[in-house]
Parts: sequence; C-alpha cells; structure tokens
Amino acid sequence: MRRSILSSLRAHLGRLVAACLAIVLGVGFGTLAMTAHSSATHGIDETIGKQNAGVDAVIQSDRETVTAADVAKVKQLPQVASVVAETSAYMQVQWAGQVRPDSLAVAARYDTSKIAGPTTSSGKLPEAKNEIALPAKLADKYKIALGQEIKLSTWQGRAYLVKVVGLLDDTTSIGSANAVATAATVSTFEPQSYINQVKVAANPGVTQPALAAAITAAVGQGLETFTGEGWIDHEVKQITNGIDVLGGVFGMFAVIALFVACLVIGNTFTIVIAQRTREMALLRCVGASRKQVFSSVLAEATIVGLVASGIGVVFGVALSAIALTLARSFDWGLPPVDLHLDLASVFIPLLLGTIATILAAVVPARRATRVAPLAALRPEAAPVAKSKAGIVRLVFGFLLLAGGGALLAQGASSHQVIIGVAGGVISFVGILSIGSLLVPALVKVLGALPARTGGVPARIAVANAVRNPRRTAATTSALLIGVTLISLTCVGIASVRKTFDVTMDKEYPVDVTMTVDNEKLPATAANQLKSIKGITEVVPIRTALVKSGQNTLEVTGVDPSTAGSVIHDPALVRQLQSGTALVDQNTLYELNVKDGAVVTIVSGKQKVNFKAVKANGLARITLTTADLQKLAPTAAVTGYWLASDPKADGPKVMDELKQSLPTVKNLNISGGLPERSFYTKVFDILLLVAVGLLGVSVLIALVGVGNTLSLSVLERTRENALLRAMGLTRPQLRGMLAVESLLMALVAAGLGIALGLIYGWSGTAALMGGQIDGPISYAVPGRLLITIALVAAVAGLLASILPARRAAKVAPAGALATE
Repeated sequence: MRRSILSSLRAHLGRLVAACLAIVLGVGFGTLAMTAHSSATHGIDETIGKQNAGVDAVIQSDRETVTAADVAKVKQLPQVASVVAETSAYMQVQWAGQVRPDSLAVAARYDTSKIAGPTTSSGKLPEAKNEIALPAKLADKYKIALGQEIKLSTWQGRAYLVKVVGLLDDTTSIGSANAVATAATVSTFEPQSYINQVKVAANPGVTQPALAAAITAAVGQGLETFTGEGWIDHEVKQITNGIDVLGGVFGMFAVIALFVACLVIGNTFTIVIAQRTREMALLRCVGASRKQVFSSVLAEATIVGLVASGIGVVFGVALSAIALTLARSFDWGLPPVDLHLDLASVFIPLLLGTIATILAAVVPARRATRVAPLAALRPEAAPVAKSKAGIVRLVFGFLLLAGGGALLAQGASSHQVIIGVAGGVISFVGILSIGSLLVPALVKVLGALPARTGGVPARIAVANAVRNPRRTAATTSALLIGVTLISLTCVGIASVRKTFDVTMDKEYPVDVTMTVDNEKLPATAANQLKSIKGITEVVPIRTALVKSGQNTLEVTGVDPSTAGSVIHDPALVRQLQSGTALVDQNTLYELNVKDGAVVTIVSGKQKVNFKAVKANGLARITLTTADLQKLAPTAAVTGYWLASDPKADGPKVMDELKQSLPTVKNLNISGGLPERSFYTKVFDILLLVAVGLLGVSVLIALVGVGNTLSLSVLERTRENALLRAMGLTRPQLRGMLAVESLLMALVAAGLGIALGLIYGWSGTAALMGGQIDGPISYAVPGRLLITIALVAAVAGLLASILPARRAAKVAPAGALATE
C-alpha cells in the first residue's frame, strides 16, 4: 500500500495542487499572525526588562500619593541597597520656527550603579545645573545640536537657559522619552515636584517578595508595591493589551482562512476520489480491504497536509520578517521589533494545517470504501439528487437557520454581543447546510437571463452548474464565507462609523473652537485660518460678560445664517433663533433653570428674557448675533468656530492652528477634531486590515472554484468532446465554462452581501446599542458592496481561464476514443 500511495500521489499531484495552495495560504496566514504577535510581545518584554534592570521592587501611588517621607522610610530598611525616587518637571520650550511654546517633561537624573537609567547616544548626561540631555528623536525633529542653548520656562513664567550636553538613546523607548537634567535642576524647575514612582534594589540575599513585604509594612497599605518581576509583567500587560487584541483578531482571521481551506480541501478530495473510483475498486479486487483503502486516502491527505503546511509555515515566517521590517519605517511609539520564533508559532500552524487536511479528507475517504469492487468496475451511475441523508440535512439546516435567526434578533435587541455572535454562527451553519437546495435554485434564477439570450452554450452552462447540487454548494460555500465576512465587516464598520459620527456631532457639534482672552484678533485672522489645509469654514463669534441672577456668565453670539456651515448637528442650527438661548447642561444646573424655561439675562441696563434650550457642545450660553448686540452692542469678535475636511489629518491641522496667528500671544483651542480624526483613522485602518485579511480567505475560495472547474473538466472530457463534435466551437466551450464559473461567483457574492448586511446591522445593534444614548445609525456602503460583487465576478471569470483552456485543447475525436 505504501508504494500504491506514493505512485497515486505522483499520478494525481496536479489535481492536488489547488488543495496544497489552499493549505499553504491558510497555514501561512496563521503562522504570520502567531509569529508577528510573539515577536512584538517578546520585543516589548525585552525592552521593559532592560529599562528595569536591577529593580527588585516598585512603589507607586494607589489610594495615597508617594511622599518624601515614604522614600525616607524605604531607605532605612535593612533589605534595601538603593532607592530611586523618579521625579520630573513639566516645562515649556520655545523651539526655533515655532510661534508658541511646546511642553517638555524633564526627568531627574539618578544613580544608575544598581538600577538601570537613561543612556546617551552622543554627548554625556547632565552634571551641572544649567545642563540638559534631550531625546535624540526630539533633537533631530527640531534640529538641536550638542552645545546649543535652549530656553525653558515654567507655567508660572519663570525662565531658564540650559545647555544641551547629551542626546538620549531613545531607540528602545516606548512612546515619547523625557529629557533628563540633574535632580537639583528639576527641583529648581519644580520645587514641589511630584514623585512618579519609587524603584528599589535589594541587598544581596534578599528575595523580591521579601523586599516587597518589608516595603509594604513600612509605607502602609495606601501605596501599591510590586516585586521587580511583577512590575515588568504589569508594564508589559499595559502595553501588550492592544497587541493581544490585535493578535486575537489576526488569529480569528487565520482560523477563518483555515476553515475555508478545509472546504476547498474536502471538495478537492471528494472529486479526486470520485474520479479514482475504478482505481479504488481495482485495489479492492486485488485484495485491499476497506480499512486499507480508507487508510491510504488518509495517508495521502497526511502527506499532502504535512508538506503543504511546512511550505505554509516557511511562507508565513518570511511574510512576518518582511512585515516587521516594514513596520520599523513607521513611528508608532514602539521600539523596533526583531523576528522571534518560538515552538508554538511554528508547530501549532503546522499541526493545525495537517490535522485540518486529514479531517477534510475523512468524509471522501469513507465514501471511497462504500462502493463494492464489482459495482465500481461498472460504469458509474448518475448521481441521485435526493436521499434520506440529504433530507435530514435540509431539515437540520432549516432548524439551525430559524434558531440562529432568533438568537441573532435577540442579541441585537438586548445588545448582547455573545448571543448575537452565537446566532450569527448558528444561522450561517444553517445556510451552509441548506446550500445544496439554496445555491442551485439561485443559480437557476440568476441563469435564466443568460440561458435565454446566450444560446446553447449558456443553457448548458446553467445545467452544468446545477447538475451536482452538493458539489455546487460546496464550491460556492468557500467563496460565500469570504464575501459574507468582508461584507459584514464593511457594513459593520460603516454603521459604527456613522453612529459614531452622529454621536460626535452631538458631543462636539463644532470641529474646532478658537478664542482669545483680553487680546485683539488681527483683521486678517479669518483669512489666515481658512488658508490652513484642512480648514473649510471659518465663522466669527462674539462674546460678552452678562449676569443672570447672582451669576456672572460669558455669552457667545453667532450669526445663524453662517452657523450651519460649522455646526454639524442640524437640530442645534434650527434651535438657534431670535429669543432663544442655547444653554449647556452644567449652566442650566448652575442657574437652576429647566430646559424650556425662561431665563433673564442682564448686561448693564439691558435686560432680555430668553427661552433656555438645552444644547451641549457649544458655548455655555449661545445667542444669535442680533440678540447679543441687544445686550452688548460693543461686543467684539473674540474667536472663531472652524469646520474641517472629514479627510483631513486632525492632529496635523491642530498643530498648524496652534502655530497660526503669530501676533496673538495666547490662543485657546478646543474641539472634537483630534478625537474625530483619530477614530476615523482607526476605522479606515480596521477596514483596510479586515478586508486585506479576509481577502486571503477569498483567494483560497477562488482557488477552490478554479480547482472544481478543472476537475469538472476532466470528468466531462467525453461530454465536452461530444459537444465539440456536434459543432460547439472552442470559444463557445470557453464561454460555457466562463458562464458556469461566473454564475457560481455571482450567487456567492449576492448571497454573501445579503447576509453581510443582515449580520453587519445586527452586530452593530448588539455592539453599539448599550454604548450610546440615541438611536443607532445603520449604513449601506454601496460602493464597497458593488466593488465586492464586481471583484467576485471578475475573479470567477479568471478562475475559469485555465480550466477552459484545458478543455478547449482536447481534440473531439481523441476525447471520444478515450476510455
């Protein structure tokens, strides 16, 4: 049997190429996910470990603040060898070319003989009061050289001139690194400097738990004490939480890709075994038992799975190395991560890929043993469309579909994500179970038009597509999974983004608010602001101090005719009218006024009554410009409300705004633009990553479509030859196979998009329903969904090219003569 297995693999290797490719892609993707995750985690673990070398215990604030007295108590402990109290001062620095100062954190230098501390990449660490060391990346950004003097100032206005004597090595820093000065310098900057944390090194022979226990007894329960190892674990978890989540997402997509690969593998083995029925029967005739036939098929699957999985692991490791190399070119605030291979990231994908291949081949292997030897040597009967197993499967599928749909609806209405996910999975399994009934019916409906207008080749293509319902369903199911998941992701992210936009419009109705205090704005201020890339509208606002009862308040006036161009919430724009005061929640509470009540506002001799309407996100009290002029005719322009381009880089726009209007000393800038821009980028990245990852499963599915067509061409060699002999041309034969492939791809795409809409909306309701106060805004990303359908259609046509060429090359007479 061993020689039979090897010869069989050599003889049918070409037919197993697609299955091997599916395994390679699925396993490679899983290896990529696990290797990238382990490399990132290992790199951060090493970085945190180096930064805390020599640390045996750490004290930080919990219910109480760490004080100098606590540090003194720790120093007196006999178990302690060294104590470092990390303090820092927060200064302002005026960089060259910047209109306004930026903030700079300056940490105090400490003794690093026992506990690791900052090191320099050039120059030296500060030793005198007027010296400072800057992070190398910061110095490079603002072109600061060694020996150069910079001016620092406190928030109270005290100024200091310091000399840059060193550039700190921040290549392994997580986030932005602090500058470093002597402890005396930091104390001068900030006499009451806050103790961030205390790091302690133990005397020889003292264990970390014993040291932590002694410190806890000395400082009390109000402070939190970690062992050195516990502190490193704590810091790593703080940073790798997002990496773990991302790793979980990658792992989920890897499982999906492997599952799709299993469908392709199972379908491939089913067809290959069906084509080798006579070969299997001959083995039975010469003495092979059913067990031996079954074992031989599984042995073939094991060899195929092991070899393809090995190639997939190598492929995944190579992709991981490339991805980590490319990641170093992006400044994500993380240290450079080197490739780290562990046993789990190599052997788990290898094992899963092999096991998945074997499991996918079990059903075809069992089917190979059910045919009697003599019956198999006779011509194969046409497949029977109905069977008891098929009826049971259909009934089971409809039950799953109904039960899963009920759970899906319950999860959406009760905002329970787990219930919704369970309902989605169960209902989708139901869809797959009834696929042998559903998919051929949809193919017939979709193929009605080409069957009428495309002539005989189109009618034959439709008939071929539904000839074997189970195979058609299995072929389209892999593509259906990919399209459903991509559609679900697109619809879900679009709905969450739309819901988020509506929520942001209520919380931050204006993108940016810019005001000045006791300063005059230049006459060209509006034009200067509008010239900034990303700013689309600039509307001036006026302010005045008024009284309401015993409260002195600032009232803002804006022109209703232009306010709509910067206020995103249409309801607020409609409410901004004469006689109405838009008042935020806190001011209503301060004035002891209810929403809709009348409030009296006094300015000098002017007294005006307004209807108070609750409106959060604007100023404390917002009136029309005309109403404000009644109260304060001389109210001047004190700021602007700005609208931005939704595609603008929010942080970059805010940086430019901070450096705008150079004649103004102090600018107050606020608004939701940075937060809105951040989440917009997150949504874009999530969509790009999800579609890219799920595209792997679609690629595997399309490999399956092409493989099924190729094997189907081999099965129908005599049939195609007969069609050729009856006058069917080679282009017509290629067109027939193209229509067959296109119909399957379009059915999978149409059904997948429909399911994606249902699952995407349900998932959004379950995920966001309990997170927001208002209604959920559902979205239909029409362009994306149409693109998905077009890509599936084009991919279906491409998948038919090689099988069609192979079919067209067969000569009619030669094929008819083949037995």
